[in-house]
Amino acid sequence: MIRNALGRTAATVAATAMAAGVVLGGAGAASAAPAEATPTCGVAGLKASLSDAGHQVGMSHEGTVLKLTNTTGHTCALRGYPGLGLEDAGRKALTTHTRWGSTYFVTDPGKRTLFLKPGGSAEAALAWAHADAPVMVRASYLQITPPASREHLTVPFDKLVTNGDLSVTAFAEHIDVQ
Repeated sequence: MIRNALGRTAATVAATAMAAGVVLGGAGAASAAPAEATPTCGVAGLKASLSDAGHQVGMSHEGTVLKLTNTTGHTCALRGYPGLGLEDAGRKALTTHTRWGSTYFVTDPGKRTLFLKPGGSAEAALAWAHADAPVMVRASYLQITPPASREHLTVPFDKLVTNGDLSVTAFAEHIDVQ
C-alpha cells in the first residue's frame, strides 16, 4: 500500500514537471514547449506611445498612460511591469528610479498574462512628481523595456522629474484614469 501510494506520488510529480516543461532525468526523457505556445511580445514587434487621454495632474504630480501595441501579424504574450529609464536631449541615460505598483493616481491591477492580438494593446499607468527637490531631472526621452525583454523602445518625454523617480503599474488591457 505504501509502495502504491509512493508510485502515485512519483507519477503526479512527473506529470506536473512535464506539464511545466521541466526535464526529468532518465533514458529518453525530454520536454518541449507546446507547438501552440504564444511567443512573448518583443521590442521588434511592439510600438510604444503615451496617451494624451490618460493625462493626470494634481498636487505636484503628473501622470499618463503608457501603451504598447502589437505590430506583428501574430498574437504575443505580455505579463508584468515595464522597465523605465530617462534620457536627456542627447539620448544619454539619466539616473532613474522605477517603483512598480500603484501610482499617485491609479491602483495597480497586478500581474496578469495578456495576449495581444495583431493591432492589440496593453496599458500601464505612469506617474512622477515635479515638485522642488535637490535633484530635478530634465528628461527628453523615456526608455520602455517590455516585461521579459532586454531591449527597450524610446518615446519623447519632455518632463521635469523629481529625483528621477517614476511609478508604474503592471500592464492591463485598459487603464481607467479617474
